[in-house]
Order: sequence, then structure tokens, then C-alpha cells
Amino acid sequence: MKRAIAALVLIGAGMFLVSCGYSNPTVPTTPTSGITFRAFVSNPLSPVTGGGGAPVLNIVDASKDLLAFQRVSLFTSVPQAGMMAVSPNKKLTMVYSGSSNSIALVDNTAETIVSSGSSTLPAVLLPGSTVSMFVSKLNTEGFAAVPTAPVLGQSPGAIVRISMASNVVDALVPIPGVRFVIENNSGNTIMALSDTTNMATLVAPSLIGVSDPLTPICCFDHPVWAVFSADDTTAYILNCGPECGGTAASVSVVDIETLTITKVIPVTAATMGMISGSTLYVAGTAPGTPCGGGTAATSCGTLTTINLGSESVTGTATITDGYHSRMQMANGQIFVGATLCTNVNISGGEARGCLSMYNPSNGHVVVGTANGDVTGIQPITNRNVVYVCQGGNLRIYDTTTDALQSDQIDIIGQAVDVKLVD
Repeated sequence: MKRAIAALVLIGAGMFLVSCGYSNPTVPTTPTSGITFRAFVSNPLSPVTGGGGAPVLNIVDASKDLLAFQRVSLFTSVPQAGMMAVSPNKKLTMVYSGSSNSIALVDNTAETIVSSGSSTLPAVLLPGSTVSMFVSKLNTEGFAAVPTAPVLGQSPGAIVRISMASNVVDALVPIPGVRFVIENNSGNTIMALSDTTNMATLVAPSLIGVSDPLTPICCFDHPVWAVFSADDTTAYILNCGPECGGTAASVSVVDIETLTITKVIPVTAATMGMISGSTLYVAGTAPGTPCGGGTAATSCGTLTTINLGSESVTGTATITDGYHSRMQMANGQIFVGATLCTNVNISGGEARGCLSMYNPSNGHVVVGTANGDVTGIQPITNRNVVYVCQGGNLRIYDTTTDALQSDQIDIIGQAVDVKLVD
């Protein structure tokens, strides 16, 4: 079995050890921004001479909320700029293009596509689309889950490993239907979740291409996210349940050493979660959940708090509906972002979109007044500020007021994702 999987890995890597067919232009000589504390904003529609839009990363001075004149051009590498993943050492940024299923690799210091000699490295072509990717704690490898990746002799689905040195796919690990990948805190284990097969798989990165790197764990109800305890001995797997066409939403507590589910904690809904201290926060939208009074929205979601010591639910709060896929802690508050939520925009009255801000100290929730899907959330270190990509705009929220601050940044085009790179 181990030899068979290892063989499939090598076959898969051979099949997809290719890159996008873009030319290798000369590396741009434009001066860098010179900003020492930067945020990158992916923008697939930055205006160009003659009309239309081109993919770029806009550069923001995150200490002053100022947009730089310089941009990172992606035009010669990928046709779009969307989801991003930054290496832990902040030196590289992976930028995903959904229209071509390709990834460009950006040198954060040079503010250009990574180059080799006088030419930029071409983008890496994935064997299908992805909604989940990261750069490993080693900073040398990137991983992406591709649920439709063709694999010889078995059902589609694989984790793609990308070399950060050359920006090429150097291994393909077959896992049927894998859609989400989450790295543990120490970087020696990847949790791979297949929501269509109701399976979770532990992957040992060090064994890829050497021996069988896979350890399957059964069984779940449309698992869509996982969070590891600080010491990596426990994984909390979020079962989407009815929101994803399943039976019951819950959090499965998995003992990593014994590979067993030790407890299942029922929750209202679960698509995204994070741990802060001894509390697990879980967000989701159960079908048909009413909002109650105070809003024109007829459907809402739920934020559940779970005490990790007792492994029990300690409270719930009403948040926006939609599919929750973004969650960040910012100055003691939980920012939760969703897509496909119920937007409200009543002239002279209520305005709300897909961003919820939860205060654990008093249990209060404030829903952002801006309309639109939330596709990126980035707390700004050592400031009372959070950058949010919402409805194609970059919004700046003040965590002391839970409101949009007076000074905003106008991204011309479409703001999709935002990441700190310093």
C-alpha cells in the first residue's frame, strides 16, 4: 500500500510538473515602494491604459493607511489576482488566479514576481481549482488542496506540493475529494479534509515521496475546517452538517496520538473556527435560522463559544448569515466574514453586510454597515485597525468603535484579499 501511494505521488508529480505558458519577461526595474510596514491587496482589475483591468498587488503603508504609487504587477504571470498566502518569514507571497488555476510567487522584498537570473519565474499550473492553500512553516514548500485533480487509478482529488525555490509542482499526494488543508502549529502535520467523502486525513510532509504519508480518520459530517490545540495533541474538526447538505453540525474532538474521536460537541452550525486562549469560536449558518428583532434581515448565522477545558458550549451569539470562511482576532474582538449573506441597504435606515464583530467581554455583536461579501480580513499589528476586503472594496475598521474609520483607501479595481507582509 505504501509503495502504491508513493508511486501515485511520483506519477502525479510527473503529470503536473509544469507551469503556465507565459513568457519570461525581463524583471521590471521600477523602484520599490520603500515602505517598511506593508499590506498587499490583491486586485484583478487595476486600470490600464486603453481600458480594461490588469492583475496587481496594491501596496498599502499599514502604519499610515496610505496607498503607495508602486504596485506589484502580475500581468505577465497570471490573468487574475485573488486569494493569497504569505510565508511565515514574510519573504514570499503566493497569489492564486481562479480563471487559470495558477499561482504566481511574489518576492515581497523586491515587490516583483520571483525571478531567476534576469527573468521572472512562470506561474505554476494546478491540476484544478483550489479554495485552500498555505506556505509551510519551513518557508520552502507551499500546499494547495485540489478536489478535482485527476489521479491515475483512483477517484479525483490531491494535495499539490509546490517548491518555493522554483515555483513548480514537485509532488502530488492523492486524497479523494480533498478540499481543505490546515497545517498544525509545529508544521510537521497537515490536516486534509474531504467534505464529499466525510473523511479527514493526517499527512506527514516529511514522508511525501518517501513512504506512505497518509493516515485516514473516520468518520465526519461534511468536515470543512480544523483547528489544532496549542500543543498539537488535539484537533477540533468542524462538521458543516445541514449547511452543506449533511445531517448535524458539530465539532469532533480528535486525539492525534490515538487517532480517535474522543467527543462530538453539537453546535448550531460550523464552517469556520479559531482558538483564543481556552476558548474555541465556531461560526456557521444553519438553514432557516431567524434573526429576531432589530434587523430587516430574515436569516442569520450563529457564533458559538466552546470551553476547551470542559469541551462544552458556553454561549451563542447571532451574527450575519452566509457561508463563513474568514475569522480573525483583532484587539480582543472576533471579526467574522461571510459570503452570500443577506445584505440590507434601506435608504435612511438600516445598512448591513457580511461582516460581524463579536466582543467576548460582553457578548455583543456589531454588524458592519458596508454591503458585500467578505473575502479578506487582516488585523494590523499594534494598531486599533483591521483591513477588510468587502464587496470589492478595502474597508478600514476601528476596533475601538466597531465602525469604519473616517480615513479610507480607495482601491481602483477590485480588492479581493489582504495580507500583511512585514
